[in-house]
Amino acid sequence: KPHVSKKTLQKLSELGYETLPHPAYSPDLALTDFHFFKHLDNFLTEKIFRNDEEAKTAFEAFIESRTPDFYANGINKLVSRWQQCVDSNGCYFE
Repeated sequence: KPHVSKKTLQKLSELGYETLPHPAYSPDLALTDFHFFKHLDNFLTEKIFRNDEEAKTAFEAFIESRTPDFYANGINKLVSRWQQCVDSNGCYFE
């Protein structure tokens, strides 16, 4: 069952959209494992923070170190990733 409200489902139906069931967790769609967070994880590896401010500063440094193309490329890769999920009928793929 899709994870959306009844009101949203009704509106989508009125507009002629088909809603598809979405698994609670799918490793193929896990955004935390994809692009941005993978790079953030690599950036933060082995860093130790003495307080919240140091962690915040490191996160801001990561954000500022990326180009607009970095973000655009990550978003664009999602389209092909989602298409692979559709093409595989929701089955796992590498």
